[in-house]
Amino acid sequence: MGFFRHYLKQRRRVIAVFLLCCAVFFATFALYALPLGAVLYPALLCAVVLLIAALFDVQRARIKHRQLQSIAGLSAALMEDVFPPEETIDDADYQTIIRLLRQEQRALAGQMDARFRDTVDYYTLWAHQIKTPIASMRITLQGEDSPRARRLSADLLHIEQYVEMVLVFLRLGSDSTDYVIRSCDLDDILRGAVKKFAGEFIGRKIRLEYQPTHETVLTDEKWLSFVIEQLLSNALKYTPEGSVRIEMEPNKTLCIRDTGIGIAPEDLPRIFEKGYTGCNGRVDKRASGIGLYLCRRICANLGHTISAESVVGAGTTIRIGLQEAQLEIE
Repeated sequence: MGFFRHYLKQRRRVIAVFLLCCAVFFATFALYALPLGAVLYPALLCAVVLLIAALFDVQRARIKHRQLQSIAGLSAALMEDVFPPEETIDDADYQTIIRLLRQEQRALAGQMDARFRDTVDYYTLWAHQIKTPIASMRITLQGEDSPRARRLSADLLHIEQYVEMVLVFLRLGSDSTDYVIRSCDLDDILRGAVKKFAGEFIGRKIRLEYQPTHETVLTDEKWLSFVIEQLLSNALKYTPEGSVRIEMEPNKTLCIRDTGIGIAPEDLPRIFEKGYTGCNGRVDKRASGIGLYLCRRICANLGHTISAESVVGAGTTIRIGLQEAQLEIE
């Protein structure tokens, strides 16, 4: 019914002209006292002919409307060559305008893609190059055991994390990935992550509670290691004193608990959003709101789940569901 109303509105001028012509004929015959039947019969015949033509026109317009509706569901790249045949000058003009806009869009998209690739290439090269002086500083600090050296080693670990976050961010935005999905010993991944932060645990006197899980998970070892390292880094960052606990819950759910400052209830639903730092971010100016966002993206790509619960002043628990990794083993 909506289509028919729109059709009548579109053809209202033609209908008005036809009725006006009939009125002119009736008025003329009435003024000259001619038999009105002489104009009534031709008018009725014309009306029947116009009605039949209108039925065909309505059907044609309906088909064209459906074609355009189906085209509207296509992407812009597929839209250009599937338009209905041009029946009017307006059709030709509109299709010409659309083609010109598509050409401009392709040109702009090409320019943006080129700029994006240049940016990605630059930061990828920078991230790899910066690893060389970082490794050199790491070797230098290994030869010295002092409070100052341990503090610098902890800061250097944070720099390494930030560089790794840059690479992960770039790789997640890339069309290609380097996921290698296989059965991995979860304890090997956890021990490697814990070892990186051993100095910070000791230096800050944060107690680590960890018992071997004896679990094998289907995942990518490198990417899951990044997630666990990021969660441990956050736990240490927001735990002035107390402990960090790593344990398994039923259904292959890995839990990382801390006794830190916790997360405000209004912030908790948004901590995995890109760039969101919440109240804790205003306390710690270094927070970027990228770490947990990357963790969520990686877990989703690996088929894992990640969630959080927290009580302000009592600590935070992050859970990674490893049972949902329904992925192909390589």
